[in-house]
Amino acid sequence: MELILSVAIGVMTACGVWLILRPRTYQVIIGLSLLSYAVNLFIFGVGGVKSNMPPLLADGTATATLADPVPQALVLTAIVIGFATTALFLVVLLASRGLTGTDHVDGRSDRK
Repeated sequence: MELILSVAIGVMTACGVWLILRPRTYQVIIGLSLLSYAVNLFIFGVGGVKSNMPPLLADGTATATLADPVPQALVLTAIVIGFATTALFLVVLLASRGLTGTDHVDGRSDRK
């Protein structure tokens, strides 16, 4: 399970970086979203990958078998903040396209 998670984090990070380096603003926004999801998976993986384990203490349960609730809470908060910043980026993208007439990062078009 850890190998699959590591490969998924690596692929999402590579795709996110590649999209951030593209010249169009929509691709940059999608790249930032992919990169934030990769970081969320990394934080979630640091907490320990345990399936079918509750993050709560119960009577007679060893604490080593429990999932850590702190990374889960951090990832949940990061998802909400990432959604809000993506919405803000899209509004800025639409305003920039309306003002400049192009969706390139530097404001210039390919056509000459």
